[in-house]
Amino acid sequence: MENKGKTLIVVGGGAAGFFCAVNAAISNAALRVVIVEKSGKLLSKVKVSGGGRCNVTHHCFEIEELIKKYPRGQNFLKKAFHHFNTTDTIQWFAERSITLKTEADGRMFPESNTSQTIINCLLREANNFGVEIMMNADVKELSKKTDVFHLQLADGRHLQADFVCIACGGFPKPEHFSWLQQLGHAIEPPVPSLFTFNMPGNPITALMGVSVEEAIIKITGTKLSQQGPVLITHWGLSGPAILKLSAYAARELAQMQYQFSILINWLPLYNEQTLKEAWQGLRNQFAAQAIGNKNPFNLPACLWQYFLQQADINTETRWAAVTAKQQNKLIQILTAQPFEVKGKTTFKEEFVTCGGIKLSEINASTMQSRVVPNLFFAGEIMDVDGITGGFNFQHAWTSSWIAAKAIAEAC
Repeated sequence: MENKGKTLIVVGGGAAGFFCAVNAAISNAALRVVIVEKSGKLLSKVKVSGGGRCNVTHHCFEIEELIKKYPRGQNFLKKAFHHFNTTDTIQWFAERSITLKTEADGRMFPESNTSQTIINCLLREANNFGVEIMMNADVKELSKKTDVFHLQLADGRHLQADFVCIACGGFPKPEHFSWLQQLGHAIEPPVPSLFTFNMPGNPITALMGVSVEEAIIKITGTKLSQQGPVLITHWGLSGPAILKLSAYAARELAQMQYQFSILINWLPLYNEQTLKEAWQGLRNQFAAQAIGNKNPFNLPACLWQYFLQQADINTETRWAAVTAKQQNKLIQILTAQPFEVKGKTTFKEEFVTCGGIKLSEINASTMQSRVVPNLFFAGEIMDVDGITGGFNFQHAWTSSWIAAKAIAEAC
């Protein structure tokens, strides 16, 4: 093994780990760079992300707008994104002959439509710039004596480094952070983010597969709400609005042990009062028509029938014959339908936690620890998490690029 002088060990063979290792090696040829990955797989999250297409980033270029997509870490990211943001990500891959395309919802994928393109690129760069990769290398202990880091692996091996970048993703349990706490770092306790709502036994689940393009979901007794598409599933509710709400409300919902109430406004253009005011006009307009056949709100037909059933209205009833009591119940269902949520389900394979290393202990311009010199962090190990749509990957690229640059310059 040739002696390259100083050594950087990157803990974690995922997106952040590879991006840090590759960029550090590119920036400083004299630096020996080693990735240690605890499993037998590299870039496994990259492979499955976006349904196997890899949602690399999001078509959002204004930093003020971009940071709003992160329930935690906005002030930290505001500084970080000035160093490396969406534009830089697109350019980095373009320089390696990978063009990203934008879909209607803003998500950006490689034109090839396969995550393997991104994996191959990162592996090729690692190979081209001499990054060493150690698999099945599970770090159990990290310590620092004088200026040297000592890494103890589960199989008894012992490694030394001048710089260490922790890029091993988030952990679901607080005790998984103990090896970093032993260095003096504090953590925000991890809780799940990005999950769907379970409503066992609720009659609406019979409509699984039905989606509404725009609805407002509010968590009862809080100010937390989100607007967007909602998907009815066989276990409850999913879709972008639900996932966003789960991310922004992650800590509150954990405290509630995932037992809570929500109100859904299926017609965001109205509230209960304005729909009541508009109802007389609708009643006159469709007076002679059967209410089951005439749905003026562009709701899916089977969902409209379900709402009528919930309001005790026969689908054959003419609009003009709906009683005041039935009308008020239907209006309330359409604008503020209550549901009891009992539990959650992880969204696909996109396991995300909020929590991690406290951001006050990390320099946003270098990703260096404020507690331990020459220790760096990248990606989800920090208390930063984004909503679904490529934002967690963008944070991974940003933080690991900044760390790589700082390490390369420090040698």
